[in-house]
Amino acid sequence: MTRLFDSLTKPRLMKPLFWVLVAVALFFALAPARVDPIRINDKLQHMAAFFVLTGVALLAWPRISRLRLVVVLSLYGALIEVLQAIPTLHRDSDWHDWAADTVAILIAVPLGTLVLRHFRGERT
Repeated sequence: MTRLFDSLTKPRLMKPLFWVLVAVALFFALAPARVDPIRINDKLQHMAAFFVLTGVALLAWPRISRLRLVVVLSLYGALIEVLQAIPTLHRDSDWHDWAADTVAILIAVPLGTLVLRHFRGERT
């Protein structure tokens, strides 16, 4: 199982995936509001997106400072909210969305770190 995990989660594969996911998240954040592929609560969408982004980032950059990862991804969430405030986009900017992004990141970092340590056989 560990070999399969390692082969599927190589940073060279995860880095392009991360950037694709960043672009997809930005597209859906700035697209007209009627583009909604999954009909779930807005805050849950934010949390799911940033939970996945954080997990993929941990795989793409396994040695990155966890604090740096939290800050960078949280700033990305804030940037999305700033961009959504542009009137011509007809989107709603809400600091609660940024807070949901940040909460998801703060949950995903320690959880993802524990999962990675488990699969790599590291002792805590």
